[in-house]
This record gives sequence, structure tokens and C-alpha cells, in this order.
Amino acid sequence: MPLNIPDKLPAIELLRSENIFVIDQTRASHQDIRPLRIVILNLMPVKITTETDLLRLLSNSPLQIEIDFMKIEDHEHRHTPAEHMKMFYKTFPQIAGRRYDGMIITGAPVEQLEFDEVTYWDEMRRIMEWSVTHVTSTMFICWAAQAGLFHFYGVPKYRLSGKLSGIFRHRVLNDLAPIFRGFDDEYYVPHSRYTEVRAADIRKVPALEIMSASDEAGVNMVMAHNGRQIFITGHSEYSRDTLNNEYHRDLARKIPIDIPQHYYPYDDPTMTPVMRWRSAANLLFSNWLNYYVYQETPYNLDEE
Repeated sequence: MPLNIPDKLPAIELLRSENIFVIDQTRASHQDIRPLRIVILNLMPVKITTETDLLRLLSNSPLQIEIDFMKIEDHEHRHTPAEHMKMFYKTFPQIAGRRYDGMIITGAPVEQLEFDEVTYWDEMRRIMEWSVTHVTSTMFICWAAQAGLFHFYGVPKYRLSGKLSGIFRHRVLNDLAPIFRGFDDEYYVPHSRYTEVRAADIRKVPALEIMSASDEAGVNMVMAHNGRQIFITGHSEYSRDTLNNEYHRDLARKIPIDIPQHYYPYDDPTMTPVMRWRSAANLLFSNWLNYYVYQETPYNLDEE
């Protein structure tokens, strides 16, 4: 079914080339249905890449989806053209009066800082608190998952000995949960991070349930309040080449980095990475939209 995204967003043509059905806002305004409202707080440096990755997965919704992109106010976005940010992104004060069916908060390249050292931590806290009363279900990804678990439940993060990068196998720990409808017992997820949250700390919090984990990568999914908050430490939204691009970027910057694990055939960076997580990623986002957003949200958001 169609994605309703802003006119002229660069992702439109790329998604159409992949046979993904997207319609712009002009056409969508003439369809007599109530679309799901999803807001994406995009904290990743290269905004356009992340937009495309997330929109590709959200395209599996059974209903039309209206997307708003949100940015941190008064923050310099060095890797995305200013014109793009001005045209497609809103600040928190601009959307604070609205209610949304779903929200996605992305990762951010700040995980090696303590939370209170992040320049926009105060605004991040306000946005997370706002999501409790204005969003039906919020998905927190990577650093955002760590931030949400710390802010709401006091779960600490820990620095790893090196960067965890690669494609890792995970076990489903609650196969009755709708989020895993259609999943196999094991599935793959990309990870790219320097820090982790630990199962022992999460199990101390009665409101939290660990939904999936990996022997190598640790906790992957944590859920609270029957899916109103879903915390995901990996990057199911990554495209085939994302880890490859990160790896070569780090090499160019002379950052000590290992080859991403279980990613290149024969661990050879000259070879095309094997795509093993696409089906699980599509199921994850479609199940989230169906079971935790669409079936839980009121028809009239403004009367909730």
C-alpha cells in the first residue's frame, strides 16, 4: 500500500525504482481515508540515506501513511543540505501540539558520550516524555534505544572493548508476541555500535521484557507497556551497503576498525555483502505498524 511522503523528497524516485508504491502529498490529499500519522526523529548524520532506508520498510503498511520528519532544534546538520532540512523537517515546537499513531527515533553517532554530555540531551528528554502522551507506539533504534531505556527506566549503557559491527543471529524469546508474527526462531540483524545495554540490568525492571537476543551481540529488542515502547539495539533498517560504507569511512579516517563480522563472503571486503536480514526487517516494521500502531490507535487522534 502507498506511502504518503512530502512532495519532491529525494527518496521518492529511488523507492519507485524499486517498485515500492509511494504517492506524494498532493495526490494523497484527494484520497478519502484516514492515514496513519508517523513522525520520524532522524538523528543520523546522513539524513537522506536514513529516510530512504526507513521509508522502504514502512511501505509494507496496509494503510496510507503520513510521514513527518523531525529534527533537533538549533543543531548543525553538516551532512545534509540546509535546503533539504528546511523543506522536509520540522522542529519539536512545530509538532508538539499534534498526536501521532507511531514514532521512530533513530540512532545517533553520540553513543561514546555520556547522555548528559550530548548537546541536545535536554531536548531529547522532552521529546521522549512527549511521546508518552502523544504517540500510540514509539520505536527507539540503537542509541535512541539506549537513551530511552536510561531515561525511562534507569538502565545504564556500557562501553565495549571495540566497535560491534556486523550481521548477527538472534533468538526470538517470546514467539507469541505479535511483533514476531511470521518470524523464524532465529533471524539476522545488523549492529553498529560501541556500547551496549545488559540483560541483567533490564531484568531488574518489571516493566521491561527482553524479546530477542544474540549470543554475540547481546540484547536486541526490549518491550514496555505492551508495545507502546519498543527498544531495538540493532539496525534492521540498514541497506546492503551501509556497514560497508561505514567500514570504509572509518578506514579513511584512520580509525582502528575490524572487518564487520558475518557480512562479507569469506570476510573479503572486496566482495558484495550478503543480504540476510531483509525479510525479518520487513516483518518487523509491518508487524509494528499493524499490531502496535494501527490496531491500537484511535480513529480520531485529536480526541484521545
